[in-house]
Amino acid sequence: MRILSGMQPTSHLHLGNYLGALRNWVKLQDEPDSECFYMVADLHAITQDYDPEGLAQATREIAAAFIAGGVDPAQSSIFVQSSVTAHSELMWLLSTMTQMGKLERMTQFKDKAGKNAERAGLGLFAYPVLMAADILIYKATHVPVGEDQKQHLELSRDIAATFNTKYKTETLIQPEPYIVGEATRVMSLQDGSKKMSKSDPSEKSRINMTDDADTIAKKIKKAQTDPEPLPETVEELEGRVGALNLVTIYAALAEVSRAEVLTQYAGKGWGEFKPALADLAVEMLAPMTERMNQLMDDPLEIDKILVAGNEKAHQITQKTLKEVQETMGFWK
Repeated sequence: MRILSGMQPTSHLHLGNYLGALRNWVKLQDEPDSECFYMVADLHAITQDYDPEGLAQATREIAAAFIAGGVDPAQSSIFVQSSVTAHSELMWLLSTMTQMGKLERMTQFKDKAGKNAERAGLGLFAYPVLMAADILIYKATHVPVGEDQKQHLELSRDIAATFNTKYKTETLIQPEPYIVGEATRVMSLQDGSKKMSKSDPSEKSRINMTDDADTIAKKIKKAQTDPEPLPETVEELEGRVGALNLVTIYAALAEVSRAEVLTQYAGKGWGEFKPALADLAVEMLAPMTERMNQLMDDPLEIDKILVAGNEKAHQITQKTLKEVQETMGFWK
């Protein structure tokens, strides 16, 4: 089983990134016969406005967050997308056979481009083709994805099938989605109907992995709830988006079900639940924050880890790229 996943180096990683993805990556690296590749997706990051002067530092910070969250460089390869040139090369080859109509139906492009779709860059439009190349260049068998990426993974499977059918080959593997346990979808602390996001302009909407204990407690104290106490069943949380979000976060941090959380706190008010949630969040995140700070104080150590990961990724991807080029008939 070969796993491929990544995150963009845009702003700080937050609790939603950890619970929804990073914690699952750590579990995957411990699976028997698994080989994991986790990338800092800097090529994806430049499809929208970004700070060129801060990109390299943001890349180190995301890599540090991976390690602080439990990804072990001795078990998994941590690498930088732009440093492995085969990603971009395969992306171009695959783009020649990816139908425009399929790209136009990608919901994430519509969401990110908004009303300015005609002025959006080609990179944003072709983002799913690069994502397909990211996956297919490693012959990844499984990709951990959230709900918002399932459409892109399906396109990756379609592109692999198109290539194999066109060239009568089995060169590219159609990856499978991989779900580790119950997917955790963490919502904004300010609006429980929206996903927790690095792009939200309000810092109060998310808990960053770099937040200290006081900041975490203050953000949870001000998080959206309602006047009603916690109910006895999960069904009774329907329509109470803020309440559901906080119960979900507690359950995910404690690694129990939401029903078990409600069994413990049914009938109790937010004045009791929120401090308990804050204590739990601090207990989980404090060691990661400390480890991240240690790593960020030693950028050469992070760079050493990334160089090693880049080299391993390069060796594997060049082999796949050569197979693709030979299949397509390029001169060598």
